[in-house]
Amino acid sequence: MEAPILSIAVFAPLAGALLLLLVRADDRRTLRAVATAFMAVPVVAVAWGAAQFRFGDPGLQLVERATWMPGIGVSYFLGADGISLAMLALSAVVGLVATIASYGIDTRVKEYFVLLLLLQTGVLGVFAAEDLILFYLFWELVLIPMYFIIGIWGHGRKEYSAIKFILYTMVASLLMLVGILALYFLTGAKTFAIPELVGLGRTLAAGLQWWLFLAFFIGFAVKVPVWPFHTWLPDAHVDAPTPGSVMLAAVLLKLGAYGLLRIPLPAFPQAAHAFAGTLALLGVINIIYGALAALSQRDLKKLVAYSSVNHMGFVLIGLAAATPAAVDGAVFQMVSHGLISAMLFLMVGVFYDRFHTRDMERFSGMYTVMPLAATFMAFAAFANLGLPFLSGFIAEFYTLIGSWTVFPQYVTAAALGLLLTAGFNLWMMQRVLMGPVRAEQRGTPEMHAREIVTLVPLAAFVLLLGVAPGLLTAWLNAPVQALVQRMGGM
Repeated sequence: MEAPILSIAVFAPLAGALLLLLVRADDRRTLRAVATAFMAVPVVAVAWGAAQFRFGDPGLQLVERATWMPGIGVSYFLGADGISLAMLALSAVVGLVATIASYGIDTRVKEYFVLLLLLQTGVLGVFAAEDLILFYLFWELVLIPMYFIIGIWGHGRKEYSAIKFILYTMVASLLMLVGILALYFLTGAKTFAIPELVGLGRTLAAGLQWWLFLAFFIGFAVKVPVWPFHTWLPDAHVDAPTPGSVMLAAVLLKLGAYGLLRIPLPAFPQAAHAFAGTLALLGVINIIYGALAALSQRDLKKLVAYSSVNHMGFVLIGLAAATPAAVDGAVFQMVSHGLISAMLFLMVGVFYDRFHTRDMERFSGMYTVMPLAATFMAFAAFANLGLPFLSGFIAEFYTLIGSWTVFPQYVTAAALGLLLTAGFNLWMMQRVLMGPVRAEQRGTPEMHAREIVTLVPLAAFVLLLGVAPGLLTAWLNAPVQALVQRMGGM
């Protein structure tokens, strides 16, 4: 009998959360140790799965399936192809990094780590689930821990931002649930297995496909976020604690794009084909609007938040074009942005912990004051603007090259948007890292070991994927080819 690798990865954090309930609330050392150990298990499990993965095979692997609710066709069904394995790997690494970054949390530590571990189980479950009801349950599980992490351990208008996050995402989730039930009943399916339902969805009339596509699209678009459903994001990012922002940007935004890729685009090809131009246009709006909004910010964390809106626009264009290179680029961008955004938010946290402000007008000369921190910040910003030999360049290059034959006008606009993307990153570096040192900032302590430990693996992956992108595209090529065929090469 094969080991249940995906179950181990998904439920190890949940087991850790339950174990933490037995630990004394004032024993912070043990709480941190247990949380870190159980967050490390998915990293090992995903590596274990990757070691035995057949990357040339586009089908599901590491499959686990058991009867759960046979009367309505719901099963415990986990599986992974190269795309979902890449997202599982990203989530596992970022979750461990966020846990280590959380050692600075000093209030209600026990509750915090319980919620962070629950959040990780939800995230990993979404990427591993192959039953639509199971997918939905994991999707909903993600919302509750994130709500409390923002609302209790956040800053500023944390209660407002937490409520806004939960309202937006829950309304969108309800629309998705309507789509799930409609797909099940309209196709006469006897199962909620995603591969079977996607195949049955393709047989529906064009009119029905349109309505179902919209229900799923809105459900996922809020999480991406797609303009104009993005307004919850800057508030949630700015007011969340640093590890919460890391998880939100690096992983939670990818749930929406992953959902689009897995369900409505291949299940409703007629509607997806008709909507492709609109989806590409929304991607361009995300790119340009996100960059312009970032350029207008004084708050460093809000600038990084709008950067996420900007970069997820490339994912939308790639998915809309639906060529193998474009979809490869879109998924590559999901992984790359996850790593880069995590670095940026960690660096915002480093500066905030020392200066208790995120106002860029209050920063200057960080290269002199904190040269190591400034170097990490510059590395993340250069990756964010798409500097060659870093992962962001590869992701954007693949996406734009792959989309050119389908949407040349939108690719041209997106390429011009790259100038704005470079602009806000360079502008941020000029204000924060360059210039004279302020008197009140002299003698500021440099980064400590724990902060460096959280950043080094992220930077290493950003550089590795930029220099050797084939390490990731080897995971993606076969399942992307199969997916594009099902999408009809929109």
